[in-house]
Amino acid sequence: MVANDYDLIFAIATPAAVSAYAAAKDKDIPVIFCAVSAPVEAGLATSLDAGLDTCNGTADILNLEEQLNLITACQPDVKKIGVLYTTTEANSVAHLKLFKELCSAKNIEVVDQGVSGSADIPQAATDLCSKVDCINNFTDNNVVNSLSIVLEKANAANIPVYGSEVEQVKNGCMASMSIDYIALGKKTAEMGVKVLDGTKCSEMPVTQVSDVTPVVNTDVLAKFNVTLPDAYKDAEQVTTNS
Repeated sequence: MVANDYDLIFAIATPAAVSAYAAAKDKDIPVIFCAVSAPVEAGLATSLDAGLDTCNGTADILNLEEQLNLITACQPDVKKIGVLYTTTEANSVAHLKLFKELCSAKNIEVVDQGVSGSADIPQAATDLCSKVDCINNFTDNNVVNSLSIVLEKANAANIPVYGSEVEQVKNGCMASMSIDYIALGKKTAEMGVKVLDGTKCSEMPVTQVSDVTPVVNTDVLAKFNVTLPDAYKDAEQVTTNS
């Protein structure tokens, strides 16, 4: 894209955005990122108040407090929550730190297992599932790409997995406080149009989207004999993709 002198590069998720910005920053080609949970930590913004000279976009800030409330409503006796994450993904490291703080306040232990690549996930997931009451999944790109493996290991250990958005729930996670990624994509496109029309990336704040809605998988609830909590009776209900 840089070699072909594109007018703008639209990059979805942290790995793509980091690569695109590294390739394009010396060519003055703007990069608009989408669904980067920790843009500052990833080096794509100096703060959330304004983008870099040639980089800006949208941040999908996970509402981990609401996610934890959902988990404890479904599993009131939960004591240990597992997190599988990629150690080189800035968004996952940032989410893990916040999640630990929230869980500590509720006397819940977070057992984290870091991986460096997809090859590490099967064994890491097996080890993690033997130590926890459930697993909470972030928007970690590496882990999401191997979600079927994580779900396989969790099902074998008879523990549920909580996702971070609706597609993960449709794929077999039990529940999620889900961000609307279609709305996020539209907001990102609007930013791209402004840049193409002459607005500088540094003149706009990073657009943050953190509104969430509950989604539950009724098949998985039944599998684990979990009754839908009254507080989430109006949640979107889905079933597992066949």
